[in-house]
Amino acid sequence: MIPHLFYYQLVLLGLLWLCVMLHAVWPSRGAGSQPRLAEGAPIKPKRHRSTEPHPFAGLTHTPPCALCAHEAAHPQAPPPVPPEPMPPTHRRPRTVDTSRHFCPHAGCRYRGWLGWGNLRANGHPNGGPWRQFQCPSCRGYVPEHHGTIFHGKRVSLDLLVWAVGALAEGLGIRAVARVFEVDPNTVLQWLVEAAEHLQAFSQYVLHDVRVTQVQLDELFALLRAVKAGDISNHEAIQRLSRSPHWVWTAMEPVTKLLLGLDIGERTLAMAQRVVHQVRQVLAPGCVPLFLTDGFKEYTTALLTHDGQWVQAPRQRAQGPAPTPRWMPLPGLLYAQVVKTVRRRRLVRVRHRVVFGTLDAIQQVLAACGWQIQTAFVERLNLTIRQHVAAVGRRVSTLCKGEDGLRQQLALSHAYYNFCLPHASLRVSLPQPLPTHGTGSAKQWRPQTPAMAAGLTDRVWTLRTMPSQYLSIDNSNDRAERGGWLTAPGHPESGNVRPQHGGWPAGFHCGYVCRANCGALPVAGPSQTPSIAPQALLGSGIVL
Repeated sequence: MIPHLFYYQLVLLGLLWLCVMLHAVWPSRGAGSQPRLAEGAPIKPKRHRSTEPHPFAGLTHTPPCALCAHEAAHPQAPPPVPPEPMPPTHRRPRTVDTSRHFCPHAGCRYRGWLGWGNLRANGHPNGGPWRQFQCPSCRGYVPEHHGTIFHGKRVSLDLLVWAVGALAEGLGIRAVARVFEVDPNTVLQWLVEAAEHLQAFSQYVLHDVRVTQVQLDELFALLRAVKAGDISNHEAIQRLSRSPHWVWTAMEPVTKLLLGLDIGERTLAMAQRVVHQVRQVLAPGCVPLFLTDGFKEYTTALLTHDGQWVQAPRQRAQGPAPTPRWMPLPGLLYAQVVKTVRRRRLVRVRHRVVFGTLDAIQQVLAACGWQIQTAFVERLNLTIRQHVAAVGRRVSTLCKGEDGLRQQLALSHAYYNFCLPHASLRVSLPQPLPTHGTGSAKQWRPQTPAMAAGLTDRVWTLRTMPSQYLSIDNSNDRAERGGWLTAPGHPESGNVRPQHGGWPAGFHCGYVCRANCGALPVAGPSQTPSIAPQALLGSGIVL
């Protein structure tokens, strides 16, 4: 009987013989595809695709922008007519300065006008901490803190300021309520009012800014509905891939000024909105260097707001003329930092010049000793996550909706620009200042991003920002009318910011707090209009 091992050996030999025959019969790779070259024929080199970027050919139409279309459909309204000044009186001169306040009553002809001498101090009603003003024109009364967050509050000023400061430093609403022993709903109401006021203050001061660079980026903000599992896993994956809660940031890396902060989807429409807001903050004619990540929608957004029609020259003497092309402005410089991430690790970084030339971009960056990068705006994203409890990583203070996230971001925006000194912006003092204690002399002057950008000359606090209050909730806003405020008889652009909270006499406030004046702002012809939400100027000392 033949053993089974013999059959196994025969099968193995048969397989080896089959492999040898197939290798001999099978044609070699490329033998049939490449024909034999004749003897003496030159070998043609392989054609390599060029890696050089192709020049931008332009667009045949202007990319649409919803905010630009809204401004075109709502032209500016004519400026209001100033009232006649108050006649002089033979009474003793007033010692209380009322030039920073205005009459808010609807039937008063001085409604909304600052510094016209129509307000008189009338003491402290019931021995309270706030003065009362009287308008001789309409014989109405207005408290000193009218239009501020302190109006109508029974809590102490210190408690309110400390609570808002704790929110600005990144503490959650319930944590603030536990620390200061108040109800969480009360803290939430303080946050809503403070966010409205400080957002209006930021929009009021941030204008006509001249910068050389702008960096833009987005960071994802997770909401509680996804975190708590209120939706299915499939819906959570879809929301993470196209979430409407991306925080868009735009900053100037030299002065660390936060130019814009918004929330929305990661789409072209949102990119158009963010770039439009940045253009409102910048001075007219200022075309800085833009640096972003590899998000392609930035290209269209920048081209929309910094482009022009260009008529191409004729290639032939006869025939129709070439179609005009929408091309970027000659001074527009834009570069992208494209990062490749695999398995949560950065494996490659490429620099892509979209508009302009590499030499022109490097010349702008050489003034600071930098290269093409987005490191500053990415570091700003970390600061936002630390100071905004709703966008922190692995926290229990997530917001339920977009409105709550907007309120915390508005508070952080004003606090970062005007109240928080930056270590890299400090300026050495010409003479060291002695301290009151036993420590060393003070050698540095702290600076906030707003001070470095020339928007203000001091470090604001949440108690003194500003001395003229800004509120919302009226229709006579520069957001609707389009136009920055100017003082009659004074230069328009760049010289009308309040220094130490003061405005020149005869200046119309342009904004009014709730239930205040409905007069229109005085718009400057050379100033950039704003599309931000309504920001109104009230009277009184402000938070």
